[in-house]
Amino acid sequence: MEVSNLWDKWVGEALSKLESLKLLRSLRPLYPSHEQQEMADAGISSEEEYEVFGEMHQWDRSSVKVSISESTYRKWLLEIPSSGDDAVHGESFSDDNFDTRQQQFKQLLLFSGNDYLGLSSHPTVRKAAAKAAQEYGMGPRGSPLICGYTHHHRLLESSLASLKNKEECLLCPTGFSANMALMVALGNIALLLATGNRPLKDEKIAIFSDELNHASIIDGIRLAERQRSVELFVYKHCDMSHLSELLSNCKMKRKVVVTDSLFSMDGDFAPMLELVELRRKHNLLLVIDDAHGTFVCGKSGGGVAEEFSCERDVDICIGTLSKAAGCHGGFIVCSKRWKQLIQSRGRSFIFSTATPVPIAAAAHAAVVVAKREMWRRRELWNRVQDFRALTGIAISSPIISLIVGSEEKALKASRQLLKSGFHVTAIRPPTVPPNSCRLRITLSAAHTTDDLKKLTSALSSCINFQDIDRTSLLIHSKL
Repeated sequence: MEVSNLWDKWVGEALSKLESLKLLRSLRPLYPSHEQQEMADAGISSEEEYEVFGEMHQWDRSSVKVSISESTYRKWLLEIPSSGDDAVHGESFSDDNFDTRQQQFKQLLLFSGNDYLGLSSHPTVRKAAAKAAQEYGMGPRGSPLICGYTHHHRLLESSLASLKNKEECLLCPTGFSANMALMVALGNIALLLATGNRPLKDEKIAIFSDELNHASIIDGIRLAERQRSVELFVYKHCDMSHLSELLSNCKMKRKVVVTDSLFSMDGDFAPMLELVELRRKHNLLLVIDDAHGTFVCGKSGGGVAEEFSCERDVDICIGTLSKAAGCHGGFIVCSKRWKQLIQSRGRSFIFSTATPVPIAAAAHAAVVVAKREMWRRRELWNRVQDFRALTGIAISSPIISLIVGSEEKALKASRQLLKSGFHVTAIRPPTVPPNSCRLRITLSAAHTTDDLKKLTSALSSCINFQDIDRTSLLIHSKL
């Protein structure tokens, strides 16, 4: 039996069991306030009403420009711990060791955010949020299964399902909660279909996870493990030979492979085509976390699966609206059956308050803008090419991991960049192993070639690009 049919069968049986236990949950969209009558007459803003642009404007630059107080700046250079109260209290102190002008704020160019397309400052996204807030406030406050799910949420889900070429989509409060909900729901299949009180070994779900997967995947699997419904197999980073060996040696019939599509710390891609081959060979369920690939990769912004022309071979895709969409929230695109299962058994979805209506409205506008303003993806990848040309480092994505070694070296480099006007943070243990500390740089469509020239010039004064290129091939991050 084909992999899709096999898993459809198991999910269908799990749904039947939930229905017999009266545990199948439903989402019923509400229309806030006076919206119901207006919707019947005119409908919510159609995609044609959203304003889009063909090139960068001044407002795009605000997505990569930030300011910090003089006090925060000085404490950062001194590595003095902060609880975030500097901006509130406006603390000030003098230090003869600093040659800085007396000023209230220092402007920095942001090279550490995840707003890859610069949509957080887009006027269409801002107007959508403001309009929804003025008309409906935050919307009904409750979990989606009670009263928090509105037509705005449904509209956003439909647009994301269409973007990813999937049947359905489930909106979650965050990308973290989306991964948690899916992993727990996977474990519930084993619990629901067990012949006894607890699943036997062959009835459990075998989850194969890349060793560098995001913390939300790891924590979701750990929670499922506590239910004694899954067994975890960790394979070496992007090592398909190791994964193939683990799959071949595993006698459990329900197999799932889960991986980041574009890894958030190292900036490398999962070997999608090889994963697809293993999916077909072993009848496994293929799940990808496309948090950093959605809107960034693919002609229409459909993500890494679209980029590698394997959308039909990815069974479930997790994504986020807090990165390239410039908004907030997470989602799971899947089949209708999988959605019913996750919304009925995914605890991090069930017991969370729904996304506020203005955020859902802004995110829907961002989806439309991201698809139409294709120049943003083109500019983003142009900046990737710029960085390659200026440094000689063979990066493959807008996520750049420059490994410098010790913690002191990374902090010193970060401080030097801060003095030069760049916001680039040092990544240290426990996020990465000892002696693999790094600068994590992220690029945006709102950056210019001139920005990259200034950044690489500042970088060259504190690190050796040739050493970075050799080191980066040997060391990866690991949580």
